[in-house]
Amino acid sequence: MASKKTLNAKNLEALGTARLAQLLLEISTGNAAVKRRLRLELAGAQGPGEVAREVRKRLSTIARSRSFVDWTKRKVLVDDLATQLRAIVEQVARHDPAEAQDLTWRFLALANSIFDRCDDSSGTVIGIFHGACEVLGEIAEAVTTDPATLADQAFRALQENHYGQYDDLILVLAPALRREGLDHLKERMAALSNAPVEAPEQEDREVIGWSSSGPNYADEMAERSRVSTVRLALKQIADAQGDVDAFIAQYDDKSRSAPRIAAEIARRLLAAGRVDEAWEAVTAVDDKRSRWPEFEWEIAHIDVLEALGRADDAQAMRWSYFERSLSTAHLRAYLKHLPDFDDVEAEERALAFATTYPNIHQALAFLISWPALEKAASLVLQRSTELDGNHYEILTPAVNAVSGKHPLAATLILRAMIDFSLSRARSSRYRHAARHLAECESLAAEVGNFGELETHELYVARLQKLHGKKRSFWNLVM
Repeated sequence: MASKKTLNAKNLEALGTARLAQLLLEISTGNAAVKRRLRLELAGAQGPGEVAREVRKRLSTIARSRSFVDWTKRKVLVDDLATQLRAIVEQVARHDPAEAQDLTWRFLALANSIFDRCDDSSGTVIGIFHGACEVLGEIAEAVTTDPATLADQAFRALQENHYGQYDDLILVLAPALRREGLDHLKERMAALSNAPVEAPEQEDREVIGWSSSGPNYADEMAERSRVSTVRLALKQIADAQGDVDAFIAQYDDKSRSAPRIAAEIARRLLAAGRVDEAWEAVTAVDDKRSRWPEFEWEIAHIDVLEALGRADDAQAMRWSYFERSLSTAHLRAYLKHLPDFDDVEAEERALAFATTYPNIHQALAFLISWPALEKAASLVLQRSTELDGNHYEILTPAVNAVSGKHPLAATLILRAMIDFSLSRARSSRYRHAARHLAECESLAAEVGNFGELETHELYVARLQKLHGKKRSFWNLVM
């Protein structure tokens, strides 16, 4: 039975409304976010119309703000935006979808001004606006807006898509736009594409930046933006209408030879049952492709082979791509398409191949993720001198994975990270290196016999001899 002091709804209700109201006032003092939430709740008690007015007022305040939002203030902004969007969805949309739709348009219109003054390196702010775009699509289906009017709104918004907030707008609005709205939007985009452009005189051109090739002009940026807007819109309209040929028409022959674009075209042709054309698309790629795997193209290539009934060729390609990149996705697909019992032998062959892969860090990451911890530990023991302690993003998970049953392998990985930090004098990592050394000491008892490798005591002695003057590290160890 839960204690009466446990924070839950039942225990708080026992305090009574008067005491809870007093506590909320105390908690909200100096906390603007809590105050805004309480005002919204009070407005909700009066009806959705009051909530809409409160949200509209807050959106106007945000629009007028000019202060820079760095990473320390970003969470407050995100919470504020999320609160307003939640109020639109949960309180306004249920009773007045048309008002909720207008508020969501106003919400999305904040994006450019916010991103102009906000550090969104984490991507959390754009995530809020992408969520608002989805909300708009859901609400639009519940509102009997004229499709052409909705298309006009989308047309204006897409020309303000400076930070990608409207990237999926057409796709989410497609059910509400219907054929009529999509055709209207397509006509407007075609008109935008064909509109004459007056180039300014050279002396009137505005320089907005510089690159290795010279100045960047405002009129050039505007023209590139116009072309990009039209192309994105026409591709999405084509997808919404299931018009594969209209999608393909957005790319010239040279663009269609790019692996990613060839894959996009091939997937759509496959979905339309045009298998032979899909094969032509996927095999029209530029022969000068990167030596690195083009995963989207490779998957599309395999899917087309399967659709053509060339299962053996598809399998050969899956294995080839696995050997090239140690792709878990390709290997799993390869094993899935093998007859019963053959997959066990093939898996062993794949894991053995991974242990000989030239890049030990890529091999270790693959074996840990598969998982094949016995093979991962064996790889470390055989090739520990190849470990680069700078790859902590791979080595740290590897230590966590193998330390339970393979303490010696874990020790060698930890030593690689320690050696890197000390030999490169990375003082910012000394705290981690000290922790790793403590882990090595803890693992030493489990290792027992180090064989030809240094015992923990000898390793520490060598560190003291080589790096004894790095007092900031040894102070952390002690």
